[in-house]
Amino acid sequence: MAGGLFGIGGGVIIVPLLVLAFGFTQHKAQGTSLVALLAPVGLLGLMNYWKENNVDLAKGLWIALGFLGGAFFGSKIALGLDPNTMRKSFAIFLVLVGGYMFFRK
Repeated sequence: MAGGLFGIGGGVIIVPLLVLAFGFTQHKAQGTSLVALLAPVGLLGLMNYWKENNVDLAKGLWIALGFLGGAFFGSKIALGLDPNTMRKSFAIFLVLVGGYMFFRK
């Protein structure tokens, strides 16, 4: 629901939930969240935004191309890091992005 409401990836919610509530390692939580974020989730949200003419298809496709490389190389880097370092890095990322969005004019 948060993905459709705010346009955010479910990983922002799913990853912390899996770590905190279910005791997953950071790596396992990130890998598991990718299963839930496969095409059907995005397609359902996209359909509603498309109906309201709120989709820039060309820019979205360019972003998707970036995701391909980013997901592959990012996962290679992440898997080489200590799980504790990954968890802390993810938490810092969430705080920084949240702070930026909160204080932005």
